[in-house]
Amino acid sequence: MTIPIFYTISDNYTAYAYVSIQSLIDHADSNKDYTITLLVQTLSDKHRESLKSLETNNIHINIFHIDDKMVRPIHNNDANYLRGQFFTMSIFYRLFIPDLFPQYNKAIYLDADTIICTDIANLYDIDFGNNMFASCPDLSIRFMPLLQKYIKKCQGIFPPEKYINDGVILFNMKAFRDKKFVDKFYYLIKKYNFDDVDPDQAYMNEICEDKIYHLPKEWDAMPNDNMKEIANPKIVHYNLFFKPWHFADVQYGRYFWNIAKETPYYKQLKEQLDAFTDEDRKKARAGLDAMANKVNKIVDEDVTWAKVKKTTSVKI
Repeated sequence: MTIPIFYTISDNYTAYAYVSIQSLIDHADSNKDYTITLLVQTLSDKHRESLKSLETNNIHINIFHIDDKMVRPIHNNDANYLRGQFFTMSIFYRLFIPDLFPQYNKAIYLDADTIICTDIANLYDIDFGNNMFASCPDLSIRFMPLLQKYIKKCQGIFPPEKYINDGVILFNMKAFRDKKFVDKFYYLIKKYNFDDVDPDQAYMNEICEDKIYHLPKEWDAMPNDNMKEIANPKIVHYNLFFKPWHFADVQYGRYFWNIAKETPYYKQLKEQLDAFTDEDRKKARAGLDAMANKVNKIVDEDVTWAKVKKTTSVKI
């Protein structure tokens, strides 16, 4: 038996994905088998070779090209609808993993800006019952009033503390297929065209509400200036704009650099950090503020999750 793990990456994210995969390898059990599948839209030959070079006897790396033509057969719909509405379909690729890989009934998805601090098999082995998936509550936005307002007033999810982050997912792949998650997703996005600050995450939270297993916070430790670091994190996730290759003082940054220095991308990553100016950092934080401020626009729209749910169930 192999443990299936998925990432979605691009050329721009190759260096970070390499570091994440290296951290996974460093903590893997030599007596277990792991299959990492990288979902890509485009990836240069150089980066393909670089990532494939990480393979070991028990850790296999596959590169799977995904595009609109491949996603369209999952549901008879125009995939370009998503592209026009949300710039790129790639943020939604994780939602299609269960349908694209029917050979697996259970699998892990990881964002590329993660560091694995334990054997990933420990996550895979968690029993989460008949739930659709397992993830951690989104602590990165816990102390951001506008984003808390978004969860309550726009999403209509109570308490807001149960809103999950989908950067680390333990999928019940069979349940996603059996419950026809993708059909529900396409139906909702076509009928309501919800305005979201986090489209893929919003749909997972809403469609699967009350069928989500909440993992302990150690499985998705995210930088947050209003919280102390979580002791002994199992996975560190540099969510939103808080990247160690942009901010030297970011929480949990040492976990990234301890692995990065083992990789051929270390010099490139350090140069990227050095080249990121105070003005760049100011713009990055402004981007977070802009995302939060979008909430005031969404809450007044005629169609929001919260308003639709007053008369219609959106859950699977």
